[in-house]
Amino acid sequence: MLVSHALNGQQVIAMLGTDKLFAGSVPENYDRYMVPLIFQPFAADLAERAAALSPKAVLETAVGTGVVTRALAPKLSPDATYVATDLNPPMLDYAASQQPPGSHITWQQANALELPFADATFDLVCCQFGAMFFPDRVAAYREARRVLKPGGHFLFNVWDRIEENIFANDVTKALAEMFPNDPPRFLARTPHGYHDTLLIRRELEAAGFSRVTIETRAEQSRAPSARLAALAYCHGTPLRNEIEARDAGKLEAATDHAASALAAKHGNGVVVAKIQAHVIVATA
Repeated sequence: MLVSHALNGQQVIAMLGTDKLFAGSVPENYDRYMVPLIFQPFAADLAERAAALSPKAVLETAVGTGVVTRALAPKLSPDATYVATDLNPPMLDYAASQQPPGSHITWQQANALELPFADATFDLVCCQFGAMFFPDRVAAYREARRVLKPGGHFLFNVWDRIEENIFANDVTKALAEMFPNDPPRFLARTPHGYHDTLLIRRELEAAGFSRVTIETRAEQSRAPSARLAALAYCHGTPLRNEIEARDAGKLEAATDHAASALAAKHGNGVVVAKIQAHVIVATA
């Protein structure tokens, strides 16, 4: 993904500061904690929608750790081609390593803003929670349209505003209590910062898409405990970078504080809360 899937970063190329930075153990923590917490339900939804279009040639951009790839690939016809791309090679390698043996997927590093594919190559371009990170969304949408065959579909999703995503909002509020003079706002600013459906539609139309449908969909976020939900956000996303930038020694204290806030609101056992996103289909 010049960015990747919902969140992704890199060790070499810094595009938009810490919002793209995934270093150290963050990719593993992301897949371990964030994917089951918030990404799996929407990946299953995206895979069902994609498979219903019966595409013969699929391009996935910003694959991240490959949660959509794992859900969609088994649903395609045996003769379908599937190209999975991401800007970040370590994330792409991780995604490939998680794919079941025998999967016929081509893994390729690629920038969503400059796709290395010929015009009218794919029936479907899909992207899960990556568009929020594109530094030039219209350019990325224009590239998606360019590589689509006439009548092909661009299928993607983005998070709704943070207030509709309860755990993310609770964690953000808890960290604002701990860092009142400079609250970490990564979650509100970036993953949940691209939720205006009118803007999304305008940018797709500016890229040349004439038929656009947008559906707002709610799912359930579930974690075995408040502690694991706090770990997911504080250790498994670039929010970790913001916490450590304020005080390198307070990551654990910040995680504990977020966990306490979540437990106070949602209980000490299994915790469940609403998550919400927009699902977009644009037709070339």
